[in-house]
Amino acid sequence: MAEKQSVSLADVKAARRRIRDFIYLSPAPHSAELSQMTGQQVFLKLDNLQRTGAFKERGALNKILTLSEEEKRRGVIAASAGNHAQAVAYHSTARGIRSRIVMPLMTPLVKVAATSGFGAEVVLHGSNYDEACSEALRQGAADGMTFLHPFDDPAVIAGQGTIGLELLEQVPDLEAVVVPIGGGGLISGVACAIKESRPDVRVVGVQTERLPSMLRAVEAGGPVTIAADATVADGIAVRRAGELTYPLVARYVDEIVAVDEEEIAKAIMVLLEREKTLAEGAGAVALAALLQAKTSLKGKKTAVLVCGGNIDVSLLAKIIERGLVKDGRRTRLRIHLTDRPGALHQLTKIIAEASANIVQTAHDRAYYGVNLGDTVIDVTLETRGDEHIDRIRKALSGGGYKHERIE
Repeated sequence: MAEKQSVSLADVKAARRRIRDFIYLSPAPHSAELSQMTGQQVFLKLDNLQRTGAFKERGALNKILTLSEEEKRRGVIAASAGNHAQAVAYHSTARGIRSRIVMPLMTPLVKVAATSGFGAEVVLHGSNYDEACSEALRQGAADGMTFLHPFDDPAVIAGQGTIGLELLEQVPDLEAVVVPIGGGGLISGVACAIKESRPDVRVVGVQTERLPSMLRAVEAGGPVTIAADATVADGIAVRRAGELTYPLVARYVDEIVAVDEEEIAKAIMVLLEREKTLAEGAGAVALAALLQAKTSLKGKKTAVLVCGGNIDVSLLAKIIERGLVKDGRRTRLRIHLTDRPGALHQLTKIIAEASANIVQTAHDRAYYGVNLGDTVIDVTLETRGDEHIDRIRKALSGGGYKHERIE
């Protein structure tokens, strides 16, 4: 006799009834721009618009609402580097439940402050999630608190699955859905809801190439622990797929693909510029897969989950800067010139005539190994693309300026 799976369509529907009055019904608008870019009809499910900035509220709240009165009285504890932490803190505090969140020591201050601001007691411990989780389990057992797992819990999975029910109502004749994967809580719930309602809809999962834990689990026939690595998609930086989520993924998910760091950064930039939508790395991986044609979906009416928008502003600044460079909208040239009055003026005149804007300069006589009487200047320019950069470089060469592009 087959073992009963951890979550059913009935569980997801019950979760929706339980949480619907407290969770924002996030929109799923059609994107003409992204549809044109990808060659298929794209709808963005914007769960980055939830109160705490991510889909995690759904699962955390469903779990909290299923706690006994005794469990509520003793309080709850969780381990998280961000989104699950804020979700647990917000919905626990709103119901008068004490919460404690163990976060890795290197968690960005903005996420620590947000979690504390939602009313949780924050404990910083360990160099990564695994160490924080072990400490949360230890403290929970010692203090009698209920541990709320970020993904490997039936109530959490069912809560995340409510996104699938909403999509079936919001996108008529839906043909496919693309979902980020970390530990698998989101995709297992969404896939269960969709496949049990509409088996013809394709479900595609996306991971970061640096931590493809669910891909490795599928290959191995069960969860395996993979090596830790850093990724811009920190929200799905999970080393081991869930024991409960893996069977659901194996049963319902049609395809899993992986995207690299540059592809994720590109998707963040596209969402910001083209859709005026802020996504964190984990929230942008689904779109990254479509933009890079990583999936087998061709021309299908597709929902793409933008599941979180909690990105550190310093990281966002780096991504924007990197994106501008890769698109040829910003470049840096190292230019050699004679160290005499007027040399810099003549250089800037050539740059101005080429319609480029100077953003920054670094002028040095001592450290570039140039001849005495010469100097080198690094010039960062705002440009309009690679063709424009080529024209600028030709103008500089025509003016007798030796130079090279700094990547």
